[in-house]
Amino acid sequence: MNVHRSLRFLASVAAVVALAGCASEEGSDATAGDEDDLTSLTARQRALMFEGVVYVDKDTPDAKVLETVHAQTKSAFGALLHSEVAAQTREFQNVDPASFKKRRVLVVDAAVPNDAGREMLEVRYTYKDNAVVPVKMARKTALSLALLGQGHVPKTKAIVEACTKNDKEARDDAESGLLWYGFDPQRASCRRAMEREQQTIDRETGALADPRTMIPASRANRVLLPVTMQLSRADNATRATYPEYDRLFAGASEPGVLTLVLLSGRLSHKRVEARKDSGYYEWLAALDVIFAENPDFELKKIEPNENLSTISAEGKRYTNLGFKDFIQWTVYGRGWPQGMPPSSRDNIAKTVADKLDMHWVTFEKKVKVSIGGAEAKDLTIRIETLFGAEEDATPHRRGLKNGDVFIYNGHSYIGEGPLDPAHFKPESFSRGYQLLWFDSCVSYNYYEKDFFTLKQGGSRELDLVTNGLEAPEYLSGEAQGYFVNKLIGGSMPSYQTLLAAAKATDALRVVDGEIDNRFDPNRTPIRIQR
Repeated sequence: MNVHRSLRFLASVAAVVALAGCASEEGSDATAGDEDDLTSLTARQRALMFEGVVYVDKDTPDAKVLETVHAQTKSAFGALLHSEVAAQTREFQNVDPASFKKRRVLVVDAAVPNDAGREMLEVRYTYKDNAVVPVKMARKTALSLALLGQGHVPKTKAIVEACTKNDKEARDDAESGLLWYGFDPQRASCRRAMEREQQTIDRETGALADPRTMIPASRANRVLLPVTMQLSRADNATRATYPEYDRLFAGASEPGVLTLVLLSGRLSHKRVEARKDSGYYEWLAALDVIFAENPDFELKKIEPNENLSTISAEGKRYTNLGFKDFIQWTVYGRGWPQGMPPSSRDNIAKTVADKLDMHWVTFEKKVKVSIGGAEAKDLTIRIETLFGAEEDATPHRRGLKNGDVFIYNGHSYIGEGPLDPAHFKPESFSRGYQLLWFDSCVSYNYYEKDFFTLKQGGSRELDLVTNGLEAPEYLSGEAQGYFVNKLIGGSMPSYQTLLAAAKATDALRVVDGEIDNRFDPNRTPIRIQR
């Protein structure tokens, strides 16, 4: 396993270095783009709109109608995700009741002879949102998809078979109430099911005495609702954009200190010990990339406290160990203590991983920084980092409170996990300007919009880097390490260059909140002295 990881790591480093080498440096990418430019390498922002319809009891108040509408619009998540489109609003709740168009209809059941019908309210609504699409779809104006209709619940098994991958994960999700997540109406079998259902609706509509005021029950209780997702121009960046470097390097929340929090979650879907979790590897790989370029980072503390310099294995004590030894063992499978037999390696690796699991580790380096030609001042660049975060929000709260830059690599738990905006308040954030990076599943949808409403000052005090699709685990640590190196390296690169450094794991990665940033490297030069 270690040999494989070594080869994987070396190959990935070479690939990412090549990508970074092709990226524009600061200033060289500060050119105007076309009207659809967004601060992203792979995505463009579009305005999303679609119309849907629900049927409710005739006297249903708007608040209850809206609940029914939200249950339907939520299924747009999977439908769009399988088309490589991510919307901005969590759970697709961006429906204004002012858009409701109502009419009373008589719902007639064709299976009941001489059915007198049931009076109901037909409510048509409009959904509007921002979305990100792949660059290849930047000019696309519409997608023919579908939502789950109000009659889908008793037909769940058939929908899973026709409109999902129909694998164990899809079946388990459906049983857990997450059918909307894997819903893919573009599958050929799902298209055929829609066509058959539409034929039935059309046939029964034709048999009605008055189709203007009556509808068949098959329409009100349809399983699949065809919709057209309309895509149009949205506001985007048309120039190179930058983090607020002058504020970061002055100490955004603590004068003279730039704090970066790297929080890494467990990535295995079933909990395993730290050394067997790929998140542990990616965490150490990220630190390896950072320390390779910044060897002057020093270990300052570990919380709760542990003795990392002396470790025993199979009756022998190994002394004078350092954090970089642990990286060598895990990432490269080499650098073991002299005289250590191969039989002891797993034992000592497990001992170290257990000591580091769910422990905050702090590293620091000292530099001098001159901002805007002023006299250089002392600055401490601090990294606070932890591996092992799960659903308990405690580490995430610390990260948001302490970090001028907060970088998260882990599961999103479908937006309802520890980073759910509902867990946070304005006082949960650090003072001043922050940059947050969420490298998780569809973080653009789960976090992008709500965090701006929580942070005091909104986008003037906050930049977000999120991804529209599922972020890959593979290479995630190394990519984040290269992002950090570019950020603190002294060249003050644009966001476009920062994203290029982490391109290996780009899944419709976008930056938001940067449009109103004021930093300009030509107007406010920053010099770092080591």
